[in-house]
Amino acid sequence: MILAHRIRLDPNKAQTTHLARAAGIARFAYNWALVECERQFEACKVNPALPRPNQAVLGRQLNAIKRIQFPWMLEVTKNAPQMAIRQLGRAFQNFFDKRARYPRFRRKGTHDRFTLTTDQFQIDGKRIPIPRLGWVRMRETLRFSGRIVSATISRTADHWYVGITIDTSDAHLPQAKNQGAVGVDFGVTHLVTLSTGEKIVGPKPLQTFLNRLRRLSRALSRKTKGSCNRSKAKTKLARLYARIANIRAKYRVKPAPAKQESSGKLSRLSFV
Repeated sequence: MILAHRIRLDPNKAQTTHLARAAGIARFAYNWALVECERQFEACKVNPALPRPNQAVLGRQLNAIKRIQFPWMLEVTKNAPQMAIRQLGRAFQNFFDKRARYPRFRRKGTHDRFTLTTDQFQIDGKRIPIPRLGWVRMRETLRFSGRIVSATISRTADHWYVGITIDTSDAHLPQAKNQGAVGVDFGVTHLVTLSTGEKIVGPKPLQTFLNRLRRLSRALSRKTKGSCNRSKAKTKLARLYARIANIRAKYRVKPAPAKQESSGKLSRLSFV
């Protein structure tokens, strides 16, 4: 079973700068490969004898020129550009299979992430080792046990997270107790409607923070582009959007305790 655990990181200023640099190099490699792939596709239309581009060829091509043309790429782990090119290959495969749209360029501030893959990737409690950087503190320990397949470092607002993918046979998932049965329908106006007729209203975080969103959006629109004040206002707005997204993601239904009646009603909703 493949499971993933997303944990917030707690880097210092120097580590934050390194993570941003690694994400930028991964984004550059992705965009470079996309441009090169389009150029080679156009060349194949003119001369059908030329080989079609693929992620393996693009990866070797970048490795051959990066020490001369892009020496700053050597400052971070080699997995950052390599995995970005692999992800572009999967994006093209999904496009050709009509599962996704045509790949687009990654943007700074929107696609700030890079991926690490290694079989020797080990977690030490609340620390994670990142090649060429060292140990970075995590806010919590790894929830699952098993073989670590990959780790994706990403930024949301001004916070950094690591999503660790694990191949495990023992998920240690909580077992539900037999408390009867009840039908559950998730809707729009109400978060949950039970077959007993009971309706549970969700938190509605967007409606709650709508006035604050409007105020921060107006403040951002008044700032001069490229200024430090605009960057600060943009961070405040991104934090609020991330908070709304977290509330939506973490608000879920908890089963009633065993001591209650066996009607199977859901006792309450809570943040987890």
